[in-house]
Amino acid sequence: MPGLKGSYTYSVDSKGRVNIPAKMRKAVSPEANDTFTITRGFEKCLFVYPQDEWAKLEQAIRALSPTNPQHRFFMRVLLQQAVESQLDAQARITIPKELLDFASIDGEVLILGVLDRIELWNPREYQAYLASQERSYEEVAQTVLQKKDM
Repeated sequence: MPGLKGSYTYSVDSKGRVNIPAKMRKAVSPEANDTFTITRGFEKCLFVYPQDEWAKLEQAIRALSPTNPQHRFFMRVLLQQAVESQLDAQARITIPKELLDFASIDGEVLILGVLDRIELWNPREYQAYLASQERSYEEVAQTVLQKKDM
């Protein structure tokens, strides 16, 4: 699957439905069957995984140890509000109110493609997140992309 990328600003209707942009839908593999799993993300965003990518994440979660308290905590928080949503005829997914409330999404939503998933943000929360970073994009890129000596 080509990676999900780009950013779009759309609206969420009163029933919690948001359109998945056409360019992102084209990047989703047929194995996803137009189905997405939506759950709490990091910071104040939501993660939206195409079903085939969610299956890969579930495999990784299954490998965690149920005897490790941190593993149990992570599994519980990630999975407690995870829901599946099928694209409707207008290419929308439905997001439960509890998840919209967690991410403070009301009306407008920023849709970001992040390779294997989509992130949904309140645009103001995303701007606050960017502003709160201690290092610039260039500084982080230099560290992250720095080649390792062989």
